[in-house]
Amino acid sequence: MDVEPVTVTTPRPLRRALLTQSWRELTFLHWPMEPDLIAPLLPAGTVPDTLDGVTYVGLVPFRMSKVLRTPYLGTFPETNVRLYSVDGHGRRGVVFRSLDAARLLPVLIARLGFCLPYRWASMRIERDGDVVTYVCRRRGGGPSSRIRVLSGAPIDEPSELEHFLTARWGLHVSWHGRTIYLPNEHPAWPLHRAELLDIEDGLLAAAGVPRPAEPPVSVLWSPGVPVHFGLPLTR
Repeated sequence: MDVEPVTVTTPRPLRRALLTQSWRELTFLHWPMEPDLIAPLLPAGTVPDTLDGVTYVGLVPFRMSKVLRTPYLGTFPETNVRLYSVDGHGRRGVVFRSLDAARLLPVLIARLGFCLPYRWASMRIERDGDVVTYVCRRRGGGPSSRIRVLSGAPIDEPSELEHFLTARWGLHVSWHGRTIYLPNEHPAWPLHRAELLDIEDGLLAAAGVPRPAEPPVSVLWSPGVPVHFGLPLTR
């Protein structure tokens, strides 16, 4: 199977945007994982995407904005647990094991319309200078997460690993008995160095991901990008 190269902009420009939103104030935390441990967590027809024989799990808190026209419903914190996948057509993507969000209506729309594993959570993002704190507690007594990072200088030339972890142009999702690919496009990521100051997290374990024994090997911060999603691809 020929796997598409990692590119800083999409290799499949959208003909039509199904959905437009913005991702802001993101932190990317990533841990290496053995592909054999991750393969059972992926949808049918996909396998772990790897770099030098290693795949990754990401914990990504951020602020979602401009999903709906009203500020309350359209701007809210979100945290996702994601894996890295490639399908039989060589398309690289992500697989979301969980997505926690602070607004109930978008959660219901995403669960019912796209079969995405969204959960309703109490969340907040706080900033004190260059220190950003993300707090998430799933409603109903579920797991929680608290992440505190120090954002740093812009990265002029991201590494091969940093491109691999962030330049993703679609997601694989199980949708009514089949796996679909939902493409997206956005400008190249403006990435910054970041330092993880503190983490207390239960979202990874709740998503069925093996608990990391070491600190993340990659910590990045970004002011964000506008994003467009296209029509689902089934082949």
